Amino acid sequence: MSELRSLILAVTLSMLVLFSWQYFVQGPKREQQEHAITLKQQTLKQQQVLKQVEEANKFKTRENALQEGGRVKIASDFVHGSINLKGARFDDLTLAQFHETVDPKSPEVVLLAPSATKQVYFAEFGWIANKEGIAVPDSNTVWKSEGTTLSVGKPVKLTWDSPQGLRFVVNIALDEHYMFTITQSVENHGASAVSLSPYGLINRTRGTFKPYYISHEGAVGVLDGVLHEVTYAHLTEEKEKYDFPGVKGWIGIGDKYWLTALIPPSGETYDARFSHNVKNDIPRFQVDFTGTPVQVAPGGNVDVVNHFYAGAKKVGILEGYAKSLGITHFDRAVDFGWLYFITKPFFHLLNFYFGLVGSFGIAILLLTITIKGIMFPVANKGYRSMNQLKAYQPEILRMRENFKDDRVRMNQELMDFYKRNKISPLSGCLPILIQIPIFFALYKVLFVTIEMRHTPFYGWIHDMSAPDPTSVLNLFGLLPFSTPAALTIGAWPLMMGITMYIQQRLNPPPTDQVQASVMRMMPFIMVFIFSSFPAGLVIYWTWSNILSIIQQRLIAGGLKRQQLKKVS
Repeated sequence: MSELRSLILAVTLSMLVLFSWQYFVQGPKREQQEHAITLKQQTLKQQQVLKQVEEANKFKTRENALQEGGRVKIASDFVHGSINLKGARFDDLTLAQFHETVDPKSPEVVLLAPSATKQVYFAEFGWIANKEGIAVPDSNTVWKSEGTTLSVGKPVKLTWDSPQGLRFVVNIALDEHYMFTITQSVENHGASAVSLSPYGLINRTRGTFKPYYISHEGAVGVLDGVLHEVTYAHLTEEKEKYDFPGVKGWIGIGDKYWLTALIPPSGETYDARFSHNVKNDIPRFQVDFTGTPVQVAPGGNVDVVNHFYAGAKKVGILEGYAKSLGITHFDRAVDFGWLYFITKPFFHLLNFYFGLVGSFGIAILLLTITIKGIMFPVANKGYRSMNQLKAYQPEILRMRENFKDDRVRMNQELMDFYKRNKISPLSGCLPILIQIPIFFALYKVLFVTIEMRHTPFYGWIHDMSAPDPTSVLNLFGLLPFSTPAALTIGAWPLMMGITMYIQQRLNPPPTDQVQASVMRMMPFIMVFIFSSFPAGLVIYWTWSNILSIIQQRLIAGGLKRQQLKKVS
């Protein structure tokens, strides 16, 4: 059993070391590698080119770019922006319900931007002629608009006539959230049939945001029921080709919290691509699709309906579209990770509690109680075994000392002792092992779901998706100076360390002195590790420790009363 306990301890410590290594070493290293790949041999040249281009005014500010040409205004409770009549592009969109900082007066989050700016991000839909000599609208085509504002319940109509007698019509509608419906029509007023293929694309630069190794950012899609996630770094590698011929599903580009997605007609096959190119020495990334060719006979017309999602990764909204529009696994745009089967239920339970109490902080506390309740039988058995081990620790130490030169005999004596007293050393380690996947799943929920973004808790926590902003080094803000991020240890991580220390004192110490020394250091190590974690996760862990301490104290008290009864 000593070896078994050592094995469990080794596994737990290995998981901690692995996670710490991933978070503090591999994570930053991977970010640096991605950054190096993306800017491979282009950094110096790009800086020089950008400087020259800016001097030549080839890049415009967002404000100046939006003032050029005709535009159709977009206005709703969820999105603001405009559609460029040149190319019929979606290249101007801000998210009305999300701001850059926790200050509600700060600017709205910018999602889409014109191609004339440095941070390009746009989407467009159109037609490809399958025969030379057939004019179709392109990025330079200026469309006519019937209507000046696109809003919920008020679609707009764009038209353009070709020299061959083809009339191209685009009807654009917006729902109450983030979904645009694009109905493309072709009317053939000419003398011969034409063959056209519909297409859609999203094109963007990578932007200046910081990549996160725990959350996917880049091309994403569910094709033929299979989730595909391709990072910007992999798209940059020229040897990588991502072509998906004859598939069904949706494709898009996702950041941590935001998503743009192309949804071709449900049930129809198309050719999809994830690609990378360089324009003006600036890396550009694109997802696009080409639909099945259609024949438009003289005097006939053809309609193709596509959808375009541009907004926040709100799980409830994505799930709603998955049902109403038949978009397979649209909720997988949120990176719930390989523990999806745990992470997703955690999110829904957390969201349910939020609906009851109106506070995600309180919802986390209720979720912790729920998890503790589900794990109560296993945890109760484990804590009971640990308290029994603590009570019998002097006898166990004597046995180890008596048979220290005969390990086989010592293990046999310990086994007999455990059986006589109905002690299960392994069950004492089960609560720790069970906590590991729960911890990772909840960490994922708090990190990737936008519902936690800029969500406050009581006191000084204004954003539970960000680390605790206080620091013990300046007495939590009482002293007039700030501390480096690497040395910032907030109040909540400190409370978590204290509760972890108290809980550790309630458990029997390892008989091996090296193990005992490592375990004594654990609370201090965890304080430093958790200081950079989202405050919501630290709140969960602290509250979980408090509940465990209460449970262990109650069990210890019950065992003590049983022993007193036996003595009396």
